[in-house]
Amino acid sequence: MKKPDIVILGAGYGGVMTAVKLQKILNSNEATITLVNKFDYHYQTTWLHENAAGTLHHDRTRIPIKDVVNMDKVQFVLDTVVSIKPEKKKVKLKNGEVPYDILVIGLGFEAETFGIAGLEEHAFTIDNINNARLIREHLEYNFAMYHHEDEKNPGRLNIVIGGGGFTGVEFLGELANRIPELCEEYDIHKSMVRIINIEGQSTVLPGFDPQLAEYAMNSLESRGVEFMTGAMVKECQADRVIYEKDGKEVEIPTYTTIWTAGVRANSIVEESGFEHNRGKIEVRSDMRAPDQDDVFAVGDCALIMNEQTGKPYPPTAQIAIQEAETVANNVKTLVQGNGELESFEPNLLGTVASLGRGDAIGDIFNNWKLFGWKAVIMKKIIDNRYLLKLGGVGLLMRKGKFNIFY
Repeated sequence: MKKPDIVILGAGYGGVMTAVKLQKILNSNEATITLVNKFDYHYQTTWLHENAAGTLHHDRTRIPIKDVVNMDKVQFVLDTVVSIKPEKKKVKLKNGEVPYDILVIGLGFEAETFGIAGLEEHAFTIDNINNARLIREHLEYNFAMYHHEDEKNPGRLNIVIGGGGFTGVEFLGELANRIPELCEEYDIHKSMVRIINIEGQSTVLPGFDPQLAEYAMNSLESRGVEFMTGAMVKECQADRVIYEKDGKEVEIPTYTTIWTAGVRANSIVEESGFEHNRGKIEVRSDMRAPDQDDVFAVGDCALIMNEQTGKPYPPTAQIAIQEAETVANNVKTLVQGNGELESFEPNLLGTVASLGRGDAIGDIFNNWKLFGWKAVIMKKIIDNRYLLKLGGVGLLMRKGKFNIFY
């Protein structure tokens, strides 16, 4: 009897953790496991804002697949997914096709620009290592160009961040730490630099604890961040951003616009004909697609409703890692053909947001609020726990964050 082919698409949090779990719980004679990813590394999405600001080198964020996946048990295919053909049980890649008996979709997210003019062409996004590195280099280039040009151009030193959610706020925190270093390096007075956040809601971190959100704004404002809340970005051009507030349009000259205000599931999911909700597969309790008993979805590609709130659970790394555990166990059950599939039950331990070096906020363990260095320590514990879970002590010692003072 032919061994079933298990194919995992994407090496984000959900995909790579599914592969790591399956290589431990399935014998090589039971199934063939294939992991497909367009990079030969996994990266910590929750660290990208540090890479973009230049406060953490991107090599710290990048984890080679071979360091966490046993290549004797998992076949790794370095390629880009083009489409999924569920009716033929095949995945079309840029350089070929991969057949599957069981499929796990963990293709991650794409930026959602909501049709705002010019965003796609002119704004940066913090969605992978290459884009984060581009932002860092772009910041340095504009600081260098400020003195190089005969006529001083304030647009070189104005940095606009669209969106005050988690990614936006964490990036603001890193920028607030990085800008004084850039100013010293390029002989620019700090008062010449503006860091501007444009958020459509009345406060940053909408939906988060109001006390923590206020603390975050105060902390960032004390370090020079300007908040334009209740404002909507209307247009992004190469050298300016136009936003609307209180019925009036305001123009900010800038060569650096970073968009952090929206993400959507990978468009391949929608284009491949799966039943979806705004691009996400609204999975059953066992993490399978509604009309496909052999297809699972994890992370940003999966939509799980919170029955208590009537809203979807946020697609966080925490949930993706937990989903991977359930998916791996259920894949094993399908392969072995015995037992019932597990239902996924998220165990939300809370959330911690970094505000830059030495500051953070957190809401953990059923509304226990953390501020300042206590939240910083908790953030590092969360990051290090993931590394330990993914690759053991060796990976933790190579990539972990141990300095509690910054």
